Amino acid sequence: MKRIKLDAIDSTNEFLKGLSAKQAVENFTVVTAENQTKGKGQMGAVWVSEPSKNLIMSVLIKDFAKNSTQIFDVNIAMSVLIIQALEGFGIPELSIKWPNDIMSYNKKIGGVLIENSIKSDGSIFSIVGLGLNVNQTNFEQLPKASSLTAICNTPFDKEEILLRIVQELEQNMGSWNENPGLFRLEYTNKLFKKGIPTPFEDQKQHQFMGIIQGVSSIGKLRILLENDTVSEFDIKEIQMLY
Repeated sequence: MKRIKLDAIDSTNEFLKGLSAKQAVENFTVVTAENQTKGKGQMGAVWVSEPSKNLIMSVLIKDFAKNSTQIFDVNIAMSVLIIQALEGFGIPELSIKWPNDIMSYNKKIGGVLIENSIKSDGSIFSIVGLGLNVNQTNFEQLPKASSLTAICNTPFDKEEILLRIVQELEQNMGSWNENPGLFRLEYTNKLFKKGIPTPFEDQKQHQFMGIIQGVSSIGKLRILLENDTVSEFDIKEIQMLY
């Protein structure tokens, strides 16, 4: 693992994106920061993290997705492998809130942001950002958020967690081609609120009940509606109310 450690940066994803645009960067190169001033979430949302308390990292994944239809596969693999790494630390009731929020019980403990770029030769580079709440305990303005230490009542070593996550990626990303169905099954089984009647709200603020069934091949959320039909929704088209 090649590691670039930063004290403070606007965004580890932006730093790694800029670096890979200027020079050759090794696969699984990791950038970490103690403080991130402009952390990003899905669709432009802001990721706020208390300095030095949490794991802020980005990793470069080369040539995992072979074409644009496989881009969501990066999301599936990353989410599953992060969950597996955290299970090794005894974090309870882990799940994935579609598309890639990491949950413990009903609290968000981490978020993944994946940005893909297609090179002139057709190869796809994925920059995967992870913000994981590790030792932060103050979530006054974030009632749906928590951290590993708040949930488990013990401090954690950020470095040890980082190494475990990267180890999972390096050892297991390559096994996707051998059995992609296993990753997809694990992702589906770990979906937050899967199989449970759950309220949702669409873009027109219309509320409805539905039951999560899984995701489509391109990552849309499949929901069984009250009229017994299954509809697919893209990111930000609906919001889960919980």
